[in-house]
Amino acid sequence: MDEARFNALADAELARLEALLDACDVEFDYEVKPGGVLELEFDNGTKIIVNRHTAAREIWLAAKSGGFHFRPQEGRWVGTRDGEDFYAVLSRCMGEQAGVQVRIAG
Repeated sequence: MDEARFNALADAELARLEALLDACDVEFDYEVKPGGVLELEFDNGTKIIVNRHTAAREIWLAAKSGGFHFRPQEGRWVGTRDGEDFYAVLSRCMGEQAGVQVRIAG
């Protein structure tokens, strides 16, 4: 996949993620940073960073429990290690850091 196509897909997914975060009823703040970076901060001071990594053609998620990489595949973003869905991993990580169950439906 060429860089322009990847960036278009990643930008669309990050914009979709922003809308889903706006609709989430869990207590956290998020900020959009330059370069396709979303930074989520929870009441306990922990953070989750979601960003586009153009060189690898992946979206990366960094959380307290570790780092995860996702590639576009058949209309979804799937984990490069285990094939797990991006939104399932994000929901689990957000829940761990917020201390409540979270479900971000992607």
